[in-house]
Amino acid sequence: MKKILIANRGEIAIRVMRSAKEMGIKTVAVYSEADRNALHVQYADEAVLIGPPPSNQSYLLVDKIIEVCKQLKVDAIHPGYGFLSENAGFAEKVNKAGIVFIGPLPHAIKIMGDKLSAKAAVKNYNIPMVPGTDKAMTDISEAKNIAREITYPILIKASAGGGGKGMRIVTEEKEFEEQMQLAVNEATSAFGNGAVFIEKYVSSPRHIEIQILADTHGNIVYLFERECSVQRRHQKVIEEAPSAILTPELRGKMGQSAINVARACNYVGAGTVEFLFDNGNFYFLEMNTRLQVEHPVTEFITGLDLVKEQIKIAKGEKLSFTQNDIEIKGHSIELRVYAEDPKNNFLPDIGKLKLYKRPQGNGVRVDDAYDEGMEIPIYYDPMIAKLITYGQDRQEAIERMKRAIDEYKIIGIETTLSFGKFVMETDAFTSGDYNTHFVQNYFNPQNIDIDNKDETIAAIIMANVLNPNNQKSENKNVTDSNWRKNRL
Repeated sequence: MKKILIANRGEIAIRVMRSAKEMGIKTVAVYSEADRNALHVQYADEAVLIGPPPSNQSYLLVDKIIEVCKQLKVDAIHPGYGFLSENAGFAEKVNKAGIVFIGPLPHAIKIMGDKLSAKAAVKNYNIPMVPGTDKAMTDISEAKNIAREITYPILIKASAGGGGKGMRIVTEEKEFEEQMQLAVNEATSAFGNGAVFIEKYVSSPRHIEIQILADTHGNIVYLFERECSVQRRHQKVIEEAPSAILTPELRGKMGQSAINVARACNYVGAGTVEFLFDNGNFYFLEMNTRLQVEHPVTEFITGLDLVKEQIKIAKGEKLSFTQNDIEIKGHSIELRVYAEDPKNNFLPDIGKLKLYKRPQGNGVRVDDAYDEGMEIPIYYDPMIAKLITYGQDRQEAIERMKRAIDEYKIIGIETTLSFGKFVMETDAFTSGDYNTHFVQNYFNPQNIDIDNKDETIAAIIMANVLNPNNQKSENKNVTDSNWRKNRL
């Protein structure tokens, strides 16, 4: 494997490229017109413009991406996360084109991409499941009867769903019909698939996921857990590893269940099995058939490079370690730095990065793809960076995160940095006694106190105002890089 194309953008594209380069593998970036000056484009050995800014006219163009691979003699494609990463049709086309897809086989993506087929696949492996239906519900009367049997509150969920779309909580029967129709409509709009099913609503769960690696020789290991319970709009904002509440016995049981889920679909590569955890019990939720956003916390506590492991598996290599070789060392926390305003219901915020200074120091990692003077485009996910800290224990990781947040200087847009600081200072989080309702239970936007009196920041902003030609938005270095551009 000599050349990899990264079918993605932003921080994950750069993250994959770094590991590939350390393995002596050339990298190819694809980019939209909005990303002409993007850092992932500059970092790659070769870069190809593939279309206008909207992702459905650029980053989602399956045939165009495969055409680029053929022209540049690319050996493999890494899909990152999002975009085409869990698209079974894309993986299948890549394989048929004689290109290695760095991820699972298409059939595994297809099975685990639908919550009902995933339930059916793991049914014979004694994996704990939330009480509910194992088929799509279309008959209202039948659905109501099942809801009564399960007992309210119940959850109506889209079979093909994710990110909270097509999901409705129903607390009493008189709401059922309306909420079911809303769930079907939203699922149809978001996924082109209106199938929904019913589960018992677990009222105060924690969201805990297990990272697995599986090679082509039948070896599967789990790399412990990540706690992902601090969420907004059913989407993660803060993750940590390991969880503050799992005992070694529970960790082993959940890890073995995750391995069984992987076996149920003949999984190959890096994947994540997600569970709901409530009062000492855990229930299978879904499997993500790709690299997760929060994979760096697992890398910190295991010392493994998950992207390198993905590439080695795709090359047909056996895992170089067994379950007994892996142990948890220290604690790690990740904050997703979104271009969002936590004081305004986390609404996305776009604009220019007038000031952008990353934190540094021992145990601090920033995965990003922006620089001072760059614009945050409106076309893509609002996450601009991942701030990850590591400590010998959880307390040190928390204190290091607080220090890193204070050092992270971003002016020009609103971000979730202030929310992250709030979380780190909240008793519920520091004690480890929290769940997926953290935001609604503890967060009050008025509690965020942002100190805008930093003299250094004020001086830099004033300098930019008085001398706008000196801003890095001019960024003359962009055209000086030696990467090779191609166009199709």
